[in-house]
Amino acid sequence: MVAKRVPVPPPGLRMLVALVMLGAWTHAAPALALEGTPSPDSIAVETAAGTVPLGDSTVVVAPSPAMNAPIVVGSRRVRLIGAARNVVRSGPGDSFAVVGVYKGDTEFLVFAKSGDWYGVKLSETETGWVHHSLCKEMDDMEGLEFKPNPRLYSRTGAFLIEGYAGGYAFDQKSNSFVAGGRLGYYVFDRVIVEGGVSWTHVYRPAEIVESLFNLSLEAEDFQMLSYQFMATYEFLPGRQMVPYVSAGMGSSIMEGESEPSWNFGAGTTVYLSRRTAVRWEVRLFHFETGAANARQPHDNVELTLGSLYLF
Repeated sequence: MVAKRVPVPPPGLRMLVALVMLGAWTHAAPALALEGTPSPDSIAVETAAGTVPLGDSTVVVAPSPAMNAPIVVGSRRVRLIGAARNVVRSGPGDSFAVVGVYKGDTEFLVFAKSGDWYGVKLSETETGWVHHSLCKEMDDMEGLEFKPNPRLYSRTGAFLIEGYAGGYAFDQKSNSFVAGGRLGYYVFDRVIVEGGVSWTHVYRPAEIVESLFNLSLEAEDFQMLSYQFMATYEFLPGRQMVPYVSAGMGSSIMEGESEPSWNFGAGTTVYLSRRTAVRWEVRLFHFETGAANARQPHDNVELTLGSLYLF
């Protein structure tokens, strides 16, 4: 019996078959890895988007940015060390309004520092400033120095409208009611130009009046309309309480006659918010009446309280 000889493939063909089988195994490896069978050639890449096995290749998938991510205040904190009442203000200074009074041992997140004052977060929507003498640093505050914008509270270029009422003393003798209004413009932070109009009803009981060497008994009862144009200078611009002085010229109309006048005054404006305020002032008006050869001077005092709005 003659044995048959099995032909042996040439070496080149054997290598080709091995390469084909290796390629089939490489393509099947990712599928096996997804089914839970780890592939020795695959590399698992941990990213924020997940683990991505890709055989011999490594692909890094960038995490998608979070939409409307909240602003996170640093973890640096201070603790109040005062007794029962620790004052927190709206800005870094004693002249700013009080926004709250807090007990000792209260802790706040710190977002800024300005001199001896810490900017703290009172709630999700409110902030305040506390003096360093009232609190203890819980963390290192280096790098928190904050320099406020000097023009943050600038009122330059703003208009104001005011309505006021009060008392009017004609010749500093009779007491009458006065009401009026003004429109102003901030030329600079310290300088305002204003124009206004006011009305008053003057009444004085009869008194002895000398007229061309004759004595007569006369009473005064008339209405007066006044126009004023003034320049006002503020001493503490941008603050909550702003004292000022003012001077100007105008005209007073009474009993069918118009007389030129000048005035000067002083007062204080207290801002209740960025746009609203109350103002009280005292003002002196001077003018003359009568014929050219017998002019009579008048010095009238006006004391008023008003409210104004900036826009």
